[in-house]
Amino acid sequence: MDNITKMYENIQVLFATYGLKILGAILFFIIGLWITNIITRLLGKLMVRRGFDVSLQSFLLSLISIGLKVLLLVSVAGMIGIETTSFIAVIGALGLAVGLALQGSLANFAGGVLILLFKPFKVGDLIESNGQIGTVHEIQIFNTILLTPDNKTTIIANAMVSNGIITNYSRHGSIRVDLSMNVAADNDMDKVRAIAIEVMNKDENILKDPAPGVFVSKLGGYFNELSIRPYSTVENYWSVYFGTLEKIQKAFTENNITAPVPSQVLISKTA
Repeated sequence: MDNITKMYENIQVLFATYGLKILGAILFFIIGLWITNIITRLLGKLMVRRGFDVSLQSFLLSLISIGLKVLLLVSVAGMIGIETTSFIAVIGALGLAVGLALQGSLANFAGGVLILLFKPFKVGDLIESNGQIGTVHEIQIFNTILLTPDNKTTIIANAMVSNGIITNYSRHGSIRVDLSMNVAADNDMDKVRAIAIEVMNKDENILKDPAPGVFVSKLGGYFNELSIRPYSTVENYWSVYFGTLEKIQKAFTENNITAPVPSQVLISKTA
């Protein structure tokens, strides 16, 4: 009977000492979870309004939610009376160890976040990065995937993309196609220019604004080099790049525009 009485008294003492703390901690935990969910939802709506990428939204919201819940658990443990200093030190040590082990992946993740936040390019853009040129097929958290003109898939780490030079050929909606060809120097250059412009104006894949241009970029002894500058959309770039010279050459042949013929002057030496 005395043992039961002492046990009952001990329970009363424990309840008096920790009961209110435990009840307060439980209440604090419930309210904290509610506030965490509200903060997460508000941040999600803010990201949608700001146009954040869907994959980035999901990842950041998960990261924020986990971080807030860890802070909440540490706070609850402190309210109950559990020593949290060593607990926080262990979490910090684990975070440092994981960070050192995954520093390459973390750098790629940071690069992916920067790309998705600042949007130097988007899916469908034609870009050049790290010596690779292609259409952006997918922007992942760790990698950017390009589809090259020869239909190869190129995967570039986001750290390399974000820290390197990026050339976005699609940013302004049109792209200039740089072409060149030679004609004989004795042709009427006004006629040559007019024929080339007419061919490009009839091509549906070539934009009328900005207007295409034809310039004499080099004068040779027997030839003139033409710089031909049509504009197209990114989708039609390769059609214009590979098809324009052939169409212009056919028009030149039909209008008796002659091609350059190399010539040599032979000097004979007599004894």
